[in-house]
Amino acid sequence: MERSASISRRTKETDISLTFNLDGSGKSQIETGIGFFDHMLEGFARHGFFDLAVTVNGDLHVDCHHSVEDAGIVLGTAIRQAAGDKTGIRRYGSCILPMDDALALCAVDLCGRPYFAFDCQFQTPKAGDFDAELVREFFYAVSYSAGMNLHIKMLSGFNTHHMIEAIFKAFAKALDQAVSKEERLTDVLSTKGSLG
Repeated sequence: MERSASISRRTKETDISLTFNLDGSGKSQIETGIGFFDHMLEGFARHGFFDLAVTVNGDLHVDCHHSVEDAGIVLGTAIRQAAGDKTGIRRYGSCILPMDDALALCAVDLCGRPYFAFDCQFQTPKAGDFDAELVREFFYAVSYSAGMNLHIKMLSGFNTHHMIEAIFKAFAKALDQAVSKEERLTDVLSTKGSLG
């Protein structure tokens, strides 16, 4: 059975349509109106082997905040729906990913309970025209909408572009590992018998 989800969300600030497939091949079609953010989401899809199509029409005349945060809400919701009842998945995933000067750590637990930890100090306030502080807002929204524990830590780095890109790719690899099938499992990986 294909593990995918299609989500639409419309508010006074954003209008978002997203289709997400956990068992894809890394194809993406991204149109958020924010070039750097498009690049990060393309990297996420490619390195996680997810198929991702996203269209965001947001109030960019204000700034990028609403578009990025709401995209995180929608992606997190899609991850939760696509993962279903989580029968047979590994549940946990982690990755330490290098990108030139940057070294990012990401760890995921698809336990059904949201928790977010973010330890990263960017060296500049922007990457291109993208506000670096929005990285935290995006992943906070993803973690709470998906109901996942998500820990992100920058181990080293000085180039803000590389640091952010390493985070997105590390998240992709960790999530891919967490949703991958464990052949020894016939139910969910929990002593409680369920993952929320």
